[in-house]
Amino acid sequence: MGCFLIQEKGAIMKKFAVYKSETGYYYYEYIERLEQLRDTCFEEIITEDKLPVVLDNSGGYFHFVENDYCFSEIIETEKNCPLSLEKMYFKNHDNFKLGWMSPTGDTYSCSYTGHTKAAFAICAKYFPDAKLPERTLGNAGWLKIIDSWDGTEHTHRQFVYSITGKITKAQADKLFDIGLYYNDEVKELIESCADNW
Repeated sequence: MGCFLIQEKGAIMKKFAVYKSETGYYYYEYIERLEQLRDTCFEEIITEDKLPVVLDNSGGYFHFVENDYCFSEIIETEKNCPLSLEKMYFKNHDNFKLGWMSPTGDTYSCSYTGHTKAAFAICAKYFPDAKLPERTLGNAGWLKIIDSWDGTEHTHRQFVYSITGKITKAQADKLFDIGLYYNDEVKELIESCADNW
């Protein structure tokens, strides 16, 4: 995911429709003129009467509606990605539930299926040469907070995963703040690491 790479000088300006979710903002390329589709797979599919549209990043498109309750704004930029990491994955959000936690205790929110995309974005900023983003974060001491369900419970819970089996004091303090300090896996991590703090 080259989301954070800036195009070469003289690049074409692009427009993006930005939407808000509970965990951050996301964007789609905004198309308002047929010439924007030249030399793309949409050139023969999208007609003038369908404009404006947004490309959904999955090979599809849908008609743009400004009064969509999630729509936030249109951004025009030369960059491939119009949003910062902290805007796409809310950093230290008061309602943090799932996502990634740095060794210093900073959290980046994502949806229950968004950990991989978030890892790519985090690595683009902090570990730009990473080949395997989730493993890179885990090996660098980041915690992955996931939705856990054993298939029999009627409710899900948050599970804290450490690929290294270690936790920092800053992470433990943050887990206390967000109500995960007393999870069984967190108590085990703290017990095995507290003497090194």
